[in-house]
Amino acid sequence: MSVRPYRDIERRQSRKIRVGNVEVGGDAPISVQSMTNTLTTDVNATVAQILRLEEAGADIVRVSCPDQESTAALKDIIKQVHVPIVADIHFHYKRAIEAAEAGAACLRINPGNIGSTERVREVVKAAKDHGCSMRIGVNAGSLEKELLERYGEPCPEAMVESALNHAKILEDQDFREFKISVKASDVFLAVAAYYGLAEACDYPLHLGITEAGGLRGGTVKSSIGMGNLLWAGIGDTLRVSLSADPVEEIHVGFDILKSLGLRTRGVQIISCPSCARQGFNVVDTVAELEKRLAHISTPISLSIIGCIVNGPGEARETDIGLTGGGGGNHKMYISGRPDHNISTEKMVDHIVELVEERAAKIEAEEAAKQTAAE
Repeated sequence: MSVRPYRDIERRQSRKIRVGNVEVGGDAPISVQSMTNTLTTDVNATVAQILRLEEAGADIVRVSCPDQESTAALKDIIKQVHVPIVADIHFHYKRAIEAAEAGAACLRINPGNIGSTERVREVVKAAKDHGCSMRIGVNAGSLEKELLERYGEPCPEAMVESALNHAKILEDQDFREFKISVKASDVFLAVAAYYGLAEACDYPLHLGITEAGGLRGGTVKSSIGMGNLLWAGIGDTLRVSLSADPVEEIHVGFDILKSLGLRTRGVQIISCPSCARQGFNVVDTVAELEKRLAHISTPISLSIIGCIVNGPGEARETDIGLTGGGGGNHKMYISGRPDHNISTEKMVDHIVELVEERAAKIEAEEAAKQTAAE
């Protein structure tokens, strides 16, 4: 029995596959993905963007391969990056074969869209020969004509049927190294489709609310949809689709997982919205700390509260805490206990120093454990 059962999330039991060196499904951590928006043929720009995504914490990155020039560039791109690359292939089976040969870790492809059984067989052979997994990506906006005619409109049942039909094509070729997504821009439709698919199969599920919108609106929409599913234990990997810098997709993805206790990468800041009681400018302080602590990947909790109403209580639950006081003099908490005072002028630099010191200590302890285990 958990100490706090109301916080427990029982994850759906799915089979485990690999995307390069990243495990997806089963007991593996929920991975966070994004997609490049550079021209794939511009190798330097694409590599630079992938490296930025890696720095932000991306576990997997998807790259569009619409033509032969793109799959040719993919080989050079993969040599220069460190995360597994998913090649986005929609209809052309030759692009899938080329991407597998170029070193893609996964192919995003709907097998029912690439033509004959022989073409599917060739793609499956290439995937097996080169250690590629696949993602079946069903989208409400591009459902098969037959399903739309039968169901009348995109609906959860049609999306699940489409996904299972595509899965059957791969199963018939004795290939089961794939994950499935059933995305829609309509949150209700997407969530209902994922619930249905989760009951219908044990394949790992890639979560997403497609075409979610800009940074603010898309974040809210994605958080509602994916948060609902993740809270129910559904989902093995995710991508937050934003009309924004792809790095923001990684930040939002981790924030969603951190809010549910499913991943703990980086500094989690608990802060108040501020009011007339605040002893310092909370909004500006938090913005500055987010910027200056973005490089920290070690899990650390930090509370920044403007006054003593909720400050001490929140500080008790975090690694490092700051509670606003009077006269520009504020209380610092370490490991939940009041420790020392700090002035407004010095507090941001001081907090950054404390977080960096704590992160370095945790990393050193982990390294020592790893060395001892070896």
